[in-house]
Amino acid sequence: MDEQTLQFYGGHAQAYAEREVTKHTRLIRFLALLAPGATVLELGCGAGADSAEMLARGFDAHPTDGSPEMASEASRRLGRPVETLLFHDIDKVDAYDGVWANACLLHVPRLELARVLALIWRALKPGGYFYASFKTGAAEGRDSLSRYYNYPTPNSLQAAYAEAGSWNPLSIETGEVRGFDGKSAQMLFVVARKNF
Repeated sequence: MDEQTLQFYGGHAQAYAEREVTKHTRLIRFLALLAPGATVLELGCGAGADSAEMLARGFDAHPTDGSPEMASEASRRLGRPVETLLFHDIDKVDAYDGVWANACLLHVPRLELARVLALIWRALKPGGYFYASFKTGAAEGRDSLSRYYNYPTPNSLQAAYAEAGSWNPLSIETGEVRGFDGKSAQMLFVVARKNF
């Protein structure tokens, strides 16, 4: 994880906690792919809004974040421990029915993305589902808040996923979101299923 990006999130953990997420449209669609009560690893949980929604719907959510400050905010919100976990430290094997990585893997350096995706592939049970979202673009770089982004294209994402493991199906949708910086961003939303 980029140290400057981690420091940004650590320094803005409380501000993120105060941003209330009211819509969980993509999360609800993702959860519909899983069996009731399925085990879901959340990467980059931020202040815990998505894990709170999963828990409220009866899923066995395992929230994690790379920032200790963010993990602390999420723990306070959820009333349970939240693990501080960097993507490169994912070490589980065939452990989760789903992995939810909303707007976090977009901070993984481009040359390291396939390796992180391979760790996620390994952590999923065969047939498990994986969601991730990325800001799209042509070249990696920093935004106006000095956060690092890998800005992939659909083709470069497909190549990284293919290098990481065997997925079927793998779908990429496009859309737009408004970020913490108040700016609109073009996004790629990826849902993939680990092959049996």
